[in-house]
Amino acid sequence: MKNKSLVALLFLAVSFTACKDDKLAPIQPNALKPTTVTQALPHDTDDPSIWIHPTDASKSIIVGTDKDTDGGLYAFDLKGKILKKSIPLKRPNNVDIAYGLLIDGKKVDIAITTERESNKIRIFSLPDLEPIDNGGIPVFEGDVERDPMGIALYTRPSDKKIFAIVGRKTGTSGSYLWQYELSGNGKFATAKVVRKFGTYSGKKEIEAIAVDNELDFVYYCDEQVGIRKYKADPSLNDNKELAFFGQKDFKADHEGIAIYKKTDSTGYILVSNQQANSFMVYPREGAKGNPNNHPLLAEIPTSTIECDGADVTNVNLGGAYKNGLFVAMSNGMTFHYYAWDLIQKRIDEAKK
Repeated sequence: MKNKSLVALLFLAVSFTACKDDKLAPIQPNALKPTTVTQALPHDTDDPSIWIHPTDASKSIIVGTDKDTDGGLYAFDLKGKILKKSIPLKRPNNVDIAYGLLIDGKKVDIAITTERESNKIRIFSLPDLEPIDNGGIPVFEGDVERDPMGIALYTRPSDKKIFAIVGRKTGTSGSYLWQYELSGNGKFATAKVVRKFGTYSGKKEIEAIAVDNELDFVYYCDEQVGIRKYKADPSLNDNKELAFFGQKDFKADHEGIAIYKKTDSTGYILVSNQQANSFMVYPREGAKGNPNNHPLLAEIPTSTIECDGADVTNVNLGGAYKNGLFVAMSNGMTFHYYAWDLIQKRIDEAKK
């Protein structure tokens, strides 16, 4: 009962804040209520990512960014309690997680984040959240526009090599995103540029990026314009845009992307409709006969306010999360956890 009462109080407080600020859209009356709300961070939450414990999924953690000059990465348990903060970081923006980067002869799970004020990416071992990047790795070197924001990790199925795809505040269309191959050099992680790609409208920015490892696709939001899709494997030398969808579905900004996998090839792509406080849902496998046609399946209103980032897993984490967990950032310096069953129910209702 204590946990449910805490969630209710936090939900009411956040709802009241949203209604008091004329610039923010109110939470929709039929919005999903969070299963859990995390402890609040000091500054400004932006993006979460889920790390699955290798032997006991109930001990999995959520890693989220606190975006400030004196910010950092925070680890939360499945009850929303803060477990640890990383070393201080200079405005970390987005975060993603991958498994088994070879460092000093050992496979290490990693969390990677963009550090905007230093123009670097920062890499941490998991679950201890300790830096393994020798002070950070510079990105977009040689370009005038650097200011890294979005990031996603791609693990190539054929050889398990890990690549970071990095976005920024602004850049040149056709080479807006830079892709880096990660590796180890002694005790530290290193990165080298292997690809530059990505159409950009020039309208706002590209922040939200997500990779589908099994299907070899990368998706990113060209804010206020749409969601773009490319091949993820740099060795293909294929920078052709495969799809450009969601162009008429959003109130304003296209934001955080999360991919829920029902099987190795089916599921859902969920994208934050930021100013509407909802998530737009598209078929991961595309429409019948066309894997690059992603029609809108559903709009799901949530209790998150102005959501920037989200992540999802289909892994049974126990308790309310037997079919997985969806986590999304919310104004109010928190992250909201939703049992996947709540999301699936709304998707099923929209299909009727």
